[in-house]
Amino acid sequence: PQMPHGHMPLPSFWKVVEDTLQQASAQLRTFCQTFETVTPSPVTQPLNPAEERKVLSLVSKHGPDKLYQVTSNISGSKDLDLTLLRGQIVALLQSADTKGNTSRWLVDAGGPRGFVPAAKLQPY
Repeated sequence: PQMPHGHMPLPSFWKVVEDTLQQASAQLRTFCQTFETVTPSPVTQPLNPAEERKVLSLVSKHGPDKLYQVTSNISGSKDLDLTLLRGQIVALLQSADTKGNTSRWLVDAGGPRGFVPAAKLQPY
C-alpha cells in the first residue's frame, strides 16, 4: 500500500509526521485538562490537614482496607444516621445496620459513628 506522503522527500515526510504527532499530543493535553475541570474526581481532591490527620487515625485504628470515601453528600434522616459531605473518608465498622440491613453500613467518621447508605461509599 502506498502511503499518502510516500512521494515526499524523507525529511519533509518526517516533518509532517512530527507536526501531526505534536498536534495530536496538544489536543490530548487540552482534552485531559478540560476533562479534569469538568469532572473533579473526588479521589484526587487534596485532603486538608485536619481531614488528613483524621484519615491517618482511621487507618491506624481500622486498617487501610476498611477505608471508604463518600461519593455524594449524605444527609442523615434517622437518629443514628450520619450527615457527611462528598469526598469525606470514613472507616467501615460493620456492613449492616442493627436490623441486619446491608444497604446501611455502620461507619466511623473520625469521631462520630453512625449509619450511612452503602451505595454512597466507594473503597478509598
